[in-house]
Amino acid sequence: MGQVLPRLVLATHNDDKVRELRELLQELVPALGPVVSVGELLRQGLGDPPEIVEDQPTLEGNAVKKARAVAAWSGVPALADDTGLEVFALGGRPGVCSARYAGPGATYADNRRKLLGELANVADEARAARFRTVVAVAYDPEHVETAEGELRGRITREERGRAGFGYDPIFEIPELGKTLAELTLEEKNRLSHRGRALRAAVPLLERLVTGPAR
Repeated sequence: MGQVLPRLVLATHNDDKVRELRELLQELVPALGPVVSVGELLRQGLGDPPEIVEDQPTLEGNAVKKARAVAAWSGVPALADDTGLEVFALGGRPGVCSARYAGPGATYADNRRKLLGELANVADEARAARFRTVVAVAYDPEHVETAEGELRGRITREERGRAGFGYDPIFEIPELGKTLAELTLEEKNRLSHRGRALRAAVPLLERLVTGPAR
């Protein structure tokens, strides 16, 4: 891991998520300095990371589980998040199952296709939805705190914008008339659920710079 330990490990293997988180963290808590991902620590020879099954019934439960496991593995504070897309016409589905909505091994496109199929006969005015993100910061495996953010919008009838990340091409911000996939990364980070959750988590992250977590 080198001579200087990083202050924070991002508890994800998802390169899209790492890119978003890094950009946000650099903007919100620049004093953190460079953060590393699980994959980078693995390439530096730390050893195999834990296999984490996201089997908790809530977003908070999954985020806390991931952060704890990576903090224990790395010996460094860890940040994890879990995000769910909640469609009100579907009773809040896909929710905590958003990443695997179309089944184990589902791609982003598979999940979008399934959701659009389920909403095919739902009127435009009834396609309201929200993204909800819970961020967990594990200072160590026993001390974890969380913050939350949400973004409200609607599900479109077809994909627009970059093929991109998750459900972004079918989640429209009505006041902008654009899907998340039609925004630049800077625009998305300014208003996204993940950005809002990280902004709420700034006091938790600043403790990694200013002093003991407790």
